[in-house]
Amino acid sequence: MIEQWIYEELKKDIGIERFNHSIGVMETSMELAKIYNYPIEKARIAGLLHDCGKLQGEINLLKMASDFDIILDNVMKINKELIHSPLGAEIAKRKYKIKDKDILNAICFHTTGREGMKLLEKIVYIADMIEPNRDFNGIEEIRKLAYKDIDKSLLYAINNTLKFVIEKGNLIHLDTIKARNHLLIQKNME
Repeated sequence: MIEQWIYEELKKDIGIERFNHSIGVMETSMELAKIYNYPIEKARIAGLLHDCGKLQGEINLLKMASDFDIILDNVMKINKELIHSPLGAEIAKRKYKIKDKDILNAICFHTTGREGMKLLEKIVYIADMIEPNRDFNGIEEIRKLAYKDIDKSLLYAINNTLKFVIEKGNLIHLDTIKARNHLLIQKNME
C-alpha cells in the first residue's frame, strides 16, 4: 500500500498537473496489471512514481544526474526530456524508499523502452501513453490494442513515437530502436 506521505511529497515535487497525469498512469497501470495478471500493487507504485524525476522549478537535471552518479549517454545529454526517467528511478529509490528492481526499471525505461522489456515496464510505458488525459494522433489504436495484446500495443506505440521524434528532427534513443527490434524479432519467431 502506498503511504499518504508519498502522494503529498510527489504532488509538491512535480506539481498538480503532472501529479494528475501520474494518477491517471497509476490507474491505467492497475487496469492493465489486472488484465495481464501482474501484481497490482507493483503496477500502482510504478505508475504513480513514473514521472517523479520531472521536478518542477529551475532544476539542472544534468547536474542532478551527475550528483546521483547516473551515467547519461549523448542522446540523453542532448534530449534532456529523457533524463527524468533514470533520474526518477534514482529518486524513487532514495527519496521514496523503493527497493523493487522491477518497479525501478519500469520508471527508468518508461520513455525509451529497451530490449527485452519485462511486463511491468511494458505496462507503465503503455499506461503513460494512454492514460485518460492523453490525446494525440494514434492514441485510440494504442488504447484498443493495450487491452488485447500488450506487445502489439507496445510496437504500435513505439512506431508512433518514432514517427513523432523523426518529424520533430530529434535524436532517437538506441534503447527505443532495440525495444522495437526485439518486439519484431519475437513477432517473426512466433
